[in-house]
Amino acid sequence: MNLYPKLMTRQQEGRPVRVGLIGAGKFGSMFLAQVRHVPGMHLMGLADLSPERARAALTATGWDTEAATTTDFSQALRDGTICITDDPEALIRADGVDVVIDATGIPAAGIRHALLAAEQGRHMVMVNVEADVLAGPYLARQFAQAGLVYSMAYGDQPALVCEMIDWARTCGFRVVAAGKGTKYLPSYAGSTPDTVWDHYGLTAAEAEAGGMNPQMFNSFLDGTKSALEMAAIANASGLDAPRDGLTFPAAGTDQLADMLKPRRDGGLLEQAGLVEVVSCLNRDGSPVTNDLRWGVYVTFEAGDDAGPGADYVRRCFREYQVATDATGRYASLFRPSHLIGLELPVSVASAALRGEPTGATQAFKADVVAVAKRDLRAGERLDGEGGYTVWGKLMPAPASLAAGALPVGLAHGVTLRRDVAADQTLAWDDIDAPEEQAFSIRRLMEQQARAEIAG
Repeated sequence: MNLYPKLMTRQQEGRPVRVGLIGAGKFGSMFLAQVRHVPGMHLMGLADLSPERARAALTATGWDTEAATTTDFSQALRDGTICITDDPEALIRADGVDVVIDATGIPAAGIRHALLAAEQGRHMVMVNVEADVLAGPYLARQFAQAGLVYSMAYGDQPALVCEMIDWARTCGFRVVAAGKGTKYLPSYAGSTPDTVWDHYGLTAAEAEAGGMNPQMFNSFLDGTKSALEMAAIANASGLDAPRDGLTFPAAGTDQLADMLKPRRDGGLLEQAGLVEVVSCLNRDGSPVTNDLRWGVYVTFEAGDDAGPGADYVRRCFREYQVATDATGRYASLFRPSHLIGLELPVSVASAALRGEPTGATQAFKADVVAVAKRDLRAGERLDGEGGYTVWGKLMPAPASLAAGALPVGLAHGVTLRRDVAADQTLAWDDIDAPEEQAFSIRRLMEQQARAEIAG
């Protein structure tokens, strides 16, 4: 990738890439564990609503917190220390910051931080997939107009999938499907923070002792997080979302090429060119052999469908032991795991040293809409991703716009104006929308998307 030599040059010149990290949770902590080992890169600031949590994260990841931290941005810039703050906006504005990372997971916060970063001339690595799916097309446009990088987070599955898609297309292959693996059964869609630990084989006390957030883990289980990640991939790559949402077929790595191809050729897809998530569980709950629970994949075929050129490529697939379907026409590659924040320095270096994102939103192709987990009553307050009231369903963006569907990223802390039946998609008209930045930005993005569709 040639990033390491560029970092070494910056190290030798005494001009490290200076990074501001917002959020000291799991993803942020994994970045903290690695950034101190990266030459030519300096963590200048760490913002978290709890400075104590930020210091604890630094200590847990091997930093000498007493020697390495300050509460003064000027000192951090001068001495190479880390400024700890509870004010992310002050961090974004601080002199010397080159790249801002949002690892909060809060959509409204991510949008606010991104817009300020663009205004202040900072590149942005958006770990916050919730914010990216809610307003990524709008945000990416702001950064492009400012001549800045707006990037997915390398190490997280969307960026890794986009890398595989880019590889396949650059090689001249047609991408048929791309996505990731997870643990999923249809019954999980109704899971709540009260039932989540049963599916992970933990007690609530064990989870609490491990510092595990039940609502966050439930968003992984009920399909919402998978939908968000697939929407991000679709919006960055141009792949489509399935018309009726993700189906989570049970598939092992040896079955990807056979199953993730169009139905007309014996597969499960309604068409070629879709995002999809495969489950590590069969529908009876038994484990899938050679599962891809923690990994990512792409299925592809030779660029031309018939003739000697295609025959030659298929023969090469056989000669080099590429996994294919029975016909040899469709092939797959996969990566069995991802290291999330441990790999994040790649995005930071790419943005600062190449001026390139490791995946970025290009268009509004897919959306994630709120669906009622149970019968909801007028006057109830929605509790968002992973909660008790809604789960997030992947939907093609034109269908979401036509339905006036409520994005799952805004289905938190708002009050219902009328009853909504279980399994029904919520609409904008079902809620009292507050006059807040995230709502207005999303509304503006939808207006722009409708204008593009119409024109």
